Amino acid sequence: MTKKEEKLFGTDGIRGVANRYPVTADVALSLGRAVASFYRGKAKRPDQKPLIIIGKDTRRSSYMLELALASGITSQGVNALLLGPMPTPGVSFLTKSMRADAGIMVSASHNSYEYNGIKIFGNDGSKISDEIQSKIEKYLNAEIVESELPAGSALGRAKRIDDVMGRYIVTVKSCLPKNFDFYGKKVVLDCANGAAYSCGPRVFEELGARVVAIGVDPNGTNINHQCGATHPERMRRKLLECRADLGIALDGDADRLIMCDEKGELLDGDDIIAILGIDRAKAGQLAQNKVVLTPMSNVALIKHFEKHGISVDQVAVGDRHIVKSMKENAYTLGGEPSGHIVMMKNASTGDGLMAALEVMATMKREGKSLSELRSSFKKYPQVLQNVQITKRADLDSLPEVKSSIERAKNELASDGRVFVRFSGTEPLCRVMVEGNDAQRIKEICETIALSVQAALG
Repeated sequence: MTKKEEKLFGTDGIRGVANRYPVTADVALSLGRAVASFYRGKAKRPDQKPLIIIGKDTRRSSYMLELALASGITSQGVNALLLGPMPTPGVSFLTKSMRADAGIMVSASHNSYEYNGIKIFGNDGSKISDEIQSKIEKYLNAEIVESELPAGSALGRAKRIDDVMGRYIVTVKSCLPKNFDFYGKKVVLDCANGAAYSCGPRVFEELGARVVAIGVDPNGTNINHQCGATHPERMRRKLLECRADLGIALDGDADRLIMCDEKGELLDGDDIIAILGIDRAKAGQLAQNKVVLTPMSNVALIKHFEKHGISVDQVAVGDRHIVKSMKENAYTLGGEPSGHIVMMKNASTGDGLMAALEVMATMKREGKSLSELRSSFKKYPQVLQNVQITKRADLDSLPEVKSSIERAKNELASDGRVFVRFSGTEPLCRVMVEGNDAQRIKEICETIALSVQAALG
């Protein structure tokens, strides 16, 4: 099988080290051509050329991929609008708002700057399905017939626009009632030197908060470096130093967040969705009294929701699967411990800024600090270990790995759980163990990780 025939899409688009296959300019050019070919036949404007918008984060390699995608798109007679640095949820929103036929985000999310990736959105602002990915890959692998390519005035045009950030900011703020403001609140906001470095501080400032902004000086190589949602310690230190009311740390493309209360305690996605789930249920705004979670969420969260009459729909890991369940069942709230929080009433993908505003609105309505809001939910101890691997295999086909997992499950029984999966974006196998004995689950996790490393390292 040649590289051109390989399956490119992983669990969240295409991702890898930039300028190494498959995240190369050549692949981006071909992918732009393939996406344009697919959507050209489905254009909503029969009298106009189809339109695809492209956003990106602040990595140096994003320029290379953005321009290559635009070249491929225009070569198929489709127009491209280049948004520049824009959060992933912003690209999702603008794809739908601007009536584009598709949207593309160039980002590797929380990964370090050497990585990059490409995510594709349909005209409804949602990430495309596996079925559409497969169809695009067929176009990608098809032979190019030069005589069938557009020429002359039939070629598409690429245009860079700079006036759409305000539209996204207005949309983020619109998740709150019009009379809401945050005057008197001091917020530490870490934008991870990523896509929200410009719009993030503006959102909170326009709502009256005093903003201490960090991670807002991107240079192409410092995205996510010792900052943002993957390294919230910097945000926490700044919060304690300036005695802020809360802290918010976004990841590189701002589709997820980690928060910090006024005492310096960090809140992950489970903590945040616990707050929002109870708040929505009390207000009668939680559709079917159900929240969508993945197996990565803490067992204690499920039990916490059960006490409040809230049930859980558990889906595969990844915000794409959360959104799919929410759309199919008309649910309104879902999320992951990593900080992807999806609020379907306002967005069709995870949005870190919007989730932070919703938490702050809950604080204001309840008249409570963030530490008071999160105090009713206590997680079971959980250990997560990432194992570097050089190959992948069905875990059930590896006797030692399978045996170590089964022994752990039998020992923990109903007092905990084990979850082992491959990363969709990195050469890692993630081993997660949860239970009521912190020391024991650490030992169990190490045992399983060693067996994985021996088999696949």
